[in-house]
Amino acid sequence: MFYKAERSCLTGRKQDEIIQIEAWGKDALRVRAAKQQSFDGNDWALMKVDTPSAEAVIEKDHASIRNGKIRAEINNAGVLSFYRDDKLILRESHRNYDNMDNREGRCLKIPARQWDAITGGDYKLTVRFEGNDGERIFGMGQYQQKYMDMKGCVLELAQRNSQVSIPFALSNLGYGFLWNIPAVGKVVFGKNYTEWQAEATVQMDYWITAEDTPAEIINSYTAVAGRTPVMPDYLLGLWQCKLRYRTQQEVLDVARRYRELGIPLDVIVIDFFHWTRQGDWCFDKTYWPDPKAMVDELHAMGTKVVVSVWPTVDKKSVNFNAMQDRGLLVRTEHGTNQTYDFMGDCLTMDALNPEARKFIWSVCRENYYKYGIDMFWLDNAEPDYNVYDYSNYRYYLGPALKVSNIYPRMYAEAFYDGQKAEGQKDVVNLVRSGWAGSQKYGVLLWSGDIPSTFESFRNQIAAGINAGIAGMPWWTTDIGGFMNGNVHDPKFVQLLLRWFQFAVFCPVLRMHGDRDPHDIEPLAKDTDWGGGFLFTGQPNELWSYGEEAFEIMKKYLDLRLSLRPYIKSLMAEAHDTGAPVMRAMFYEFPGDEKCWQLSDQYMFGSEYLVAPVLSEDCKSRSVYLPAGTWKRLGDGKSFSGGQTIECETPIDVIPVFQRKAD
Repeated sequence: MFYKAERSCLTGRKQDEIIQIEAWGKDALRVRAAKQQSFDGNDWALMKVDTPSAEAVIEKDHASIRNGKIRAEINNAGVLSFYRDDKLILRESHRNYDNMDNREGRCLKIPARQWDAITGGDYKLTVRFEGNDGERIFGMGQYQQKYMDMKGCVLELAQRNSQVSIPFALSNLGYGFLWNIPAVGKVVFGKNYTEWQAEATVQMDYWITAEDTPAEIINSYTAVAGRTPVMPDYLLGLWQCKLRYRTQQEVLDVARRYRELGIPLDVIVIDFFHWTRQGDWCFDKTYWPDPKAMVDELHAMGTKVVVSVWPTVDKKSVNFNAMQDRGLLVRTEHGTNQTYDFMGDCLTMDALNPEARKFIWSVCRENYYKYGIDMFWLDNAEPDYNVYDYSNYRYYLGPALKVSNIYPRMYAEAFYDGQKAEGQKDVVNLVRSGWAGSQKYGVLLWSGDIPSTFESFRNQIAAGINAGIAGMPWWTTDIGGFMNGNVHDPKFVQLLLRWFQFAVFCPVLRMHGDRDPHDIEPLAKDTDWGGGFLFTGQPNELWSYGEEAFEIMKKYLDLRLSLRPYIKSLMAEAHDTGAPVMRAMFYEFPGDEKCWQLSDQYMFGSEYLVAPVLSEDCKSRSVYLPAGTWKRLGDGKSFSGGQTIECETPIDVIPVFQRKAD
C-alpha cells in the first residue's frame, strides 16, 4: 500500500484502486475509493463546510487520520477501521484473500470492497463491514415495516410510493454513516456483517461521524447534508385535504364551513386532476373558472393554498412536444416509450436535467403561482412508474440504476429555487419522496399512499421517527391512511380517531385520504376530457364522521392549537440543529437502555411523551416512563419515572405525558 498524507487528507493506492479519506465537518470523515486515477466531482448529499485541520500519520504497516473524536486507520491490505476516542466502532470486512495477516481470510477470498465491472465502464459495488454484537441501527428514511431498529433488516435502496430511501444510519455505538451514492442498491444490516450495494457507480463514497449522543450525531450529519428552513407557525394547525376536490366551488364550500364552525383552517390542498391532462400544469377552466378569486377569498379567511403537481407528461399534453424535442423527459432504454399510464400515455419529466427543472417551474409560475398559490404538492416524486424497472430508464445524469435515488430531491429543488427567485421567504412544499439533503429545499415529507389499517398505522411510528433521524424533521401522514377506508364503517372511524390523535403530535396535522365507497356520480362523461369525469372519494372533513367523532377531533385540534408556540420552538430547533420533531425515546434518554428498545412510543420534542393507541378496540396500553417526573395530560396526575404503567385508553384518550422540569 502506498500512502500520501496531505493536510486533512490521507490517500492510499494499492494496485489499481485509489482510496482517499478526508476530514469533512466536525468529528467526521469522507471516504472515497475508485478503480481509476481520480474521483468525479460529485458531492451528492454533502455540502462544502468548514472543517478543522486533521492529522494524518503514516506508519510502516498502516496509516491513519484523525479529525476530532473520529480516527480512521487503513492497513497495508487496504482494510479500513474507524475509532471513536480510540475505541473501535466500525471495521471493513477483513476476510480478504490478500490480507496476509488473516489466515482465515486468505481462504475465503471475500474483499471488503468488491468491484464487479459493468460493460461500458461503471461498476456494481459491494462494500462490507464486520458486524458488531449488540449494535442497534436507526434512520435510513421511511420503510413500510414495523421495525424501527434496522439491525437484522434488508433494505432496498430505491424510491417507491411510500418507501423513501435516505441512506443515513445512526448506531447506538456512537457513529452516523451516510452512503453518499444515489444509485439503486441494497443494504443488509446483518448480525455477522453489514453490506452496502450500488447497482452502478464509478466510485465508493461514504461519510462517517463519531459523537457521544444521538443528538450530536444528527447535528453533525445535518451540518453537512443541510437543515430545514424554519417552518412558519401559520402552518402548524389543521391542513385539510381529500381525494379529491373537483371544483373551485367545492374548495370554497369546505373553507366556508370551517369558518362558520369557528375552526381555524391553516391550509387547504387541491389534489390531482384539477388539470385537463398530465403535464399541462394548469387549472381546468371548466371547473376552476377564477383561481385568483378563489385564492384571494381563502387568504382572506387566513387559509393557505396548496396545489398538486405531478412530474408525468401526457403525450397529448400541450407541453409534451416541446419537452420531448428539448430532451427534458426520462428516456426508456428498451420497449415502449412510456413510463406511466394512469389516466394517459405518459413520460416523466427529467428532474435531473437543469433545463427541465426550469421548464416545469416556468409553467407552474405562470399557471399557479401568479394566482397566489402558496405551496406545491409534488406528488409521484419518486418518480412513480408503471413498473419499477430501474434498468429501463435513463436520466440526464445517467442510467436510473446509477442516479435515480436523487430524483425527488432535485424535483423539490426546482420549485424551491423558483419560489426563492420570486422572493418567497417561507418555502414549504409537500413531497412524496426524498433523499439525503432534501430537507434544505423546504420538503415536507409524507408517508405516501398507505392502506387504512391498524397494521399500516403501526408502521408509521417507525417511519416518522426514522425519517427524522435521517435528516427529515418535517414529516406527516394521511390521517386514517390513504386507501380502503369506508366512511360508513365504525371500525374505520375508530382507526381515523386514533390516527388523528397521533397526528396532533406529529410535525404537521393533515387530513387526507381516498374514502370509500366510490359511488359519487362524476361531473362529466368519460368521453369528456379533464378532471370532471374522474372519480372522487367521500367527504373527509372533521364533520364527515358523525357528531361524536367530530367532538373528539375538535378537542384534539384545540389541544394542537394550544401547543402552537411549543411546536414553533421545535421547528426553530430543527432548523438550528437538525433535531427531529418526532424523536425516538433514546434521543432524549440515550443512557436508558430500555429507551433504545422502544418502538411504539416517542417524544414530541423534549417535553411530551406520546404513546399512540395502535390496535382495534384497545382498552388500555402500557407506557414506559424514563427517569424524572411526568404529568399525564387529561387528568393532570403525576408519575415518577423509571417504571412502566398501564393507561386506560377509551376512544377519546391517547396517553400523553408532559415532562416536568427537575
